[in-house]
Amino acid sequence: MFVAAYWWEVHPGKEDQFRTAWRHGTELIREKYGSLGSRLHREARDDDRIRFIGVAEWPDRETWQRAFDAKMVYDDPDTRAAFVDAISDWADEPLLLMDVTDDLLDRG
Repeated sequence: MFVAAYWWEVHPGKEDQFRTAWRHGTELIREKYGSLGSRLHREARDDDRIRFIGVAEWPDRETWQRAFDAKMVYDDPDTRAAFVDAISDWADEPLLLMDVTDDLLDRG
């Protein structure tokens, strides 16, 4: 298994819009590119910035790389527009790329 982590800063008041678009976009990426899904985390911060971190699981690095090279484009312009409208900053590259060595998450 392979994991890629990403971050986005979100405009104040657009957190729900971002989360809704992120969820739908993640479902579309799973369907089109073969990801195993993702988790979204809100970072605890001492300042006023709102940052979310997504940790996506993939069957292997090759599957992720094909999707990344294709820019993970999906056919839903409204979802993409809502996502882009909600974010104020993001990284062009993943925050982390990691191979899973031990997995003790309870998926039951």
